[in-house]
Amino acid sequence: MKEVVWWSIYEIGHRLTDKFDDVPEGEVATRAPRVMLAGDACHTHSPKAGQGMNVSMGDTFNLGWKLISVLTGRADPGLLHSYSSERRAAAKGLVEFDHQWARVVGGLAGDDGVDGLPRVAREFVANLPFTCGLTIRYEPGALTGGTAYQHLAKGFDIGKRLHSAPVVRLADARPMQLGHCIEADARWRLFVFAPADDAGGAGGAVAALCEWLEHDPASPLRRHTAPGEDVDAVIDTRAVFQQDLRALDFAAMPTLLRPHVGRYGLCDYEKIFCADVKRGHDIFELRGIVRDAGCILIVRPDQYVGHVLPLAARAELGPASPPSCACAADPPAQRRY
Repeated sequence: MKEVVWWSIYEIGHRLTDKFDDVPEGEVATRAPRVMLAGDACHTHSPKAGQGMNVSMGDTFNLGWKLISVLTGRADPGLLHSYSSERRAAAKGLVEFDHQWARVVGGLAGDDGVDGLPRVAREFVANLPFTCGLTIRYEPGALTGGTAYQHLAKGFDIGKRLHSAPVVRLADARPMQLGHCIEADARWRLFVFAPADDAGGAGGAVAALCEWLEHDPASPLRRHTAPGEDVDAVIDTRAVFQQDLRALDFAAMPTLLRPHVGRYGLCDYEKIFCADVKRGHDIFELRGIVRDAGCILIVRPDQYVGHVLPLAARAELGPASPPSCACAADPPAQRRY
């Protein structure tokens, strides 16, 4: 550089709004939000680590499924209050992280450690979970359960983003990421992780759960799916087995896991998976799922883990469960959480 024509000092502004909507705390019980803020409009920080765009998309993903649930009559407008409480806490963590990270990046280039890396490189590697959005955790509430059964799947942290893992789809033996089967379609997901001795046949825990979900009036699928809708229109149920795919019989699986849906009533072949044992990527081992018991993993429409429950859970999934969708008995325009 022979000549500096112009230079300036960049000042980092760490700012966070009191709320992400227009409802004061004292009026939460009396009216729903009409104005919501997202991204730089409600939290500012340095551009380092690319978190401005990442967290802003997290804001709008969180808000998007709640808006469509309310606007289509599946949820009460009160659901919108959870947007500000959940995302402000996430933004607060971002600003605190950036406050520390900006000082690391703005420090001296030296300070090589025993691994030969500069401090900024070591800190960047250490902060990868945060950069990937895996450290944001929503507190227990109407949309997120407690930790009483967290031990059943230690690698799926309740309140955190679904941490995907490799699986093999049974119908076509395709290796894939479990998280990639989820679309941004405002549906809730029930992932059923089978016990070690369960191959999905009659008399097993998976079959019993699917039978209850599909036919019992107290099940969330029956209560929240309107007449005429596909069985997975609101809550999408999928299963993961521990056996190799050759040990499983697709035709013997519960009908809930191979439903006929859509305009032409075609069979959905994409709801059953097994562990990728051949390649050594066993999801049960990777995510700390108790093999003998299995579990139910409830995933919110924004792909955050809402709850972990035992396979025998009925009351927790029944009328006393956290709100997840609409009442099947009401017309679509009047359905509420």
